Amino acid sequence: MKIFLSFLLSLTFITISLAQNDKPYKVIATASIFADMAKNIATDRIEIETIVPIGGDPHMHEPTPRDAQLVIDADLILKNGLTFEGWLNELIDNSGTSAKSILITAGVEAISSEQYAGSSDPHAWMSAENGLIYIENIKNALIQLDPEGREEYEFNYGVYKQQLEDLDAYIRTRVNDIPEEKRVLITSHDAFQYYGRRYGIRLESVLGVSTDADVQTADIVRLSEVIKSTSVPAVFIESTVNPKLLAQLAKDNNVKVGGKLFADSIGDEDSEAPSYYDMLKYNTDTVVEALTSKVEETQAAPEEEKSRAWIYILLAVAALSVLLILPRLMKT
Repeated sequence: MKIFLSFLLSLTFITISLAQNDKPYKVIATASIFADMAKNIATDRIEIETIVPIGGDPHMHEPTPRDAQLVIDADLILKNGLTFEGWLNELIDNSGTSAKSILITAGVEAISSEQYAGSSDPHAWMSAENGLIYIENIKNALIQLDPEGREEYEFNYGVYKQQLEDLDAYIRTRVNDIPEEKRVLITSHDAFQYYGRRYGIRLESVLGVSTDADVQTADIVRLSEVIKSTSVPAVFIESTVNPKLLAQLAKDNNVKVGGKLFADSIGDEDSEAPSYYDMLKYNTDTVVEALTSKVEETQAAPEEEKSRAWIYILLAVAALSVLLILPRLMKT
């Protein structure tokens, strides 16, 4: 009887194990943004995981034994390139994986880094227009890996493509609500250049394109001058970068922190940006709200001051009249 029960228990564990690993392929993305893109195309057909966890900083990531195992078990690795994952090549070489690596930024018109000669700004996904290039590259890579799933991947890609095209149009419309002179986005690090170029916003940041750059006093002075010269009403912190510098900059210049933006990672399921689509939409709504609400208030302020001035004048005239008339009344 014990032998029979032991056999049933073993069979149960084997069944559960097979059920958990019934997906034919395993795809690894370097960051959560790319994993989310892949999931929208593959849905449940392929197992997809990410090396840098949600909320982690890919610029500062240090590979772990878990990462090595992920790479070893992978059939396909999705990477951004453009100097984004400086740690990835060593991780792949040391793991000895046979997985194929796909550059999902192939076809993107890269922006050259202003800080580092010969390097490019890696944050190409920050415009929905470039997002369309990413998802096409991912779709093609999945079809090459799993030809039998072509029809499913093509259908899901078509739906997702339409969503991102609509999002691109939405962002352009929303940004146009910001007065042109106020279209200045001040952030923690320089992750929004592609966004700014596509949608017509000037970008300024404390750090460069990488969060491991050193902050210089000149950077703080420069941003303070930008705030004063443009009268920009808000600055913005980022989900993966320490907010203290931006918060202090806002306090020193008497402007507000307009909100927390997502750049190098999507948010968790309980956040405002649990997906790539939600990330770009949330960022846009946050920026537009912050850069327009204060403008309306400051435009209304002079009128309010004029009204108050007239009230004070009328009160002064009334008081003077009482002082002049009162003695006469007392005589009578």
